[in-house]
Amino acid sequence: MPIQTPCIKVCEIDPASQLCAGCGRTLQEIGRWGAMSDAERAAIMAGLPRRMDRAGLVTHLGAR
Repeated sequence: MPIQTPCIKVCEIDPASQLCAGCGRTLQEIGRWGAMSDAERAAIMAGLPRRMDRAGLVTHLGAR
């Protein structure tokens, strides 16, 4: 079963928030993604729309 990911292949780190403008993850989260448990990934994914909203990034994850 493939690992669930929020990646939409718009990989650009926003300099102000240090979040990926495409998915909202940090570089550390992106780097560790494959080693995380399903629960860790799900917890991060649940917070991504809110995180991106607070950072003023347009989300492609369904929130906005």
